Amino acid sequence: MNPPRYAAQSRIASPLGALTLAATERGLALVWFDDQAHRADHVQAPSAPQHPHLAQAAREFAAYWRDARARFTVPLDPQGTPFQHAVWQALRALAPGTRSTYGEIARRIGRPAAVRAVGAAIGRNPLGIVVPCHRVLGRDGSLTGYAGGLPRKQALLQHEGALQPG
Repeated sequence: MNPPRYAAQSRIASPLGALTLAATERGLALVWFDDQAHRADHVQAPSAPQHPHLAQAAREFAAYWRDARARFTVPLDPQGTPFQHAVWQALRALAPGTRSTYGEIARRIGRPAAVRAVGAAIGRNPLGIVVPCHRVLGRDGSLTGYAGGLPRKQALLQHEGALQPG
């Protein structure tokens, strides 16, 4: 797979730390916290917060931080395998305030035995928050793996009302 050709990038503030956004001409391709795991070291693209996909994403993030029920409608262009895309699409179906498990996602995509592969695809999600991998918990309901860190996962779930503070 060829590396993506990013058209533009920008940075936005969030209550959980700065986010780097990058877009191709087709859509938003990256949303990463500075200290996130599996993050590209450098995005080759000019800083252009006025780029249509980046500007829309920034507006939608602002709406999400005001009201967790806000939906992201910005066009997306994540780079990945067909299996990863199937997993990421299943994640997009998870409504704010809901939770799922790796096993449930595996069943949703018709691959019930592929729980570990689903976990790997979720771990490589390039569009944190927009593709809500933070809504996936361990089978026993425990907070497990989140590239942005478990404290952020907990904060996102609390913001959405899917987890009580404490």
